[in-house]
Amino acid sequence: MLNHKGLEITYLEHDTFRIKYGELIVYTDPFQIMPQKEKADIVTITHEHFDHLSDNDIKKVVKEGSIIVASINCREKLQSFTSYEKIFVKPDEVVEKKGITFRAVPAYNVNKFRAPGMPFHPRDYLGVGFIIDFGGTKVYHAGDTDNIEEMKSFKDVSLALLPASGTYVMTAEEAAAAAGTINPDVAVPMHWGAIVGTRQDAERFKTLAADKGVKATVMEKSPS
Repeated sequence: MLNHKGLEITYLEHDTFRIKYGELIVYTDPFQIMPQKEKADIVTITHEHFDHLSDNDIKKVVKEGSIIVASINCREKLQSFTSYEKIFVKPDEVVEKKGITFRAVPAYNVNKFRAPGMPFHPRDYLGVGFIIDFGGTKVYHAGDTDNIEEMKSFKDVSLALLPASGTYVMTAEEAAAAAGTINPDVAVPMHWGAIVGTRQDAERFKTLAADKGVKATVMEKSPS
């Protein structure tokens, strides 16, 4: 668990974090987690790939009144969640719910390809990351992305949650370079240990981020 500027952040798995802000709870991209006692006021989903949009895992965190804020490419796969308010966003759109602001930002590949000229996450796929503003403390959850030009415009990010496993997303080296660009107070590696990537990737990111002048921490994963 990480306590940071009034936030309580727990790393559960892959890209899944629980962020507590006072009495409010936000979950990000629930995947391969245990049923959670502390239910979500808001769930964010960066894109519709199975390791980010998992029906079974979303059901483990939602309650009556939960709100789902998701990329527009999640619309079809979230049709079964009829009891919940759903808000679908494209990059550069902003939503405010329960006093928290969610800014969708681009997330795409520039050098990770499934075949020549075919990135795993094309720009026009409209996957997103989120810059979440908790009363002035901004948390950047990058989603699945490479080190992209748009990161130069991400200002005043306090906590950056960055994928660092390579293959489908940034390598540890690329993620450290991104951290240097964003320059958060703290950076945390994610997207390791479940699909691709190892703790060694996360630790390498921490070392390389420090070389860029960025404090980084490898969070222990918690089952609940």
